[in-house]
Amino acid sequence: MKGVTPFLWFDHQAEEAAKYYCSIFPNSKIVQTSRYGDTGPGPKGSVMVVRFELKGQPFMALNGGPHFKFSEAISFMVECENQKEVDQYWEKLSQGGEKGQCGWLKDKFGLSWQVVPTALGDLVSDPDKEKANRVMSAMMKMNKIELRELEEAAAGK
Repeated sequence: MKGVTPFLWFDHQAEEAAKYYCSIFPNSKIVQTSRYGDTGPGPKGSVMVVRFELKGQPFMALNGGPHFKFSEAISFMVECENQKEVDQYWEKLSQGGEKGQCGWLKDKFGLSWQVVPTALGDLVSDPDKEKANRVMSAMMKMNKIELRELEEAAAGK
């Protein structure tokens, strides 16, 4: 098996979306762009598929028309080392989209993302159940995740 690649269906914004995502994540690039030919179904010469990488993770984006839309059932999680990264990705990805609860957002294309600090997993699965519950309770009140507030909740402050 060669790998698993997320395949994203857009109406007509595949190239715009791929360029947008590559501008947000370092070490990202457009790998290949394929265009519709004489047999369609898109207009001849228009972008059909864009292969791109975000931090080394391959993706494909298709201009497939208005038949399917994104839903929150699928999202991409951006694990951040610190609050500065959380703030940066939260602001960039939510620009023109919708900010949700608990680190979730929809970007301007309707794709769902979770922007979370890497420490979150350890904090909510702490063996001390009261500590983990305090962290979870604090997180449920947040839109963008605030690491300092989670750490304070863990400490019982």
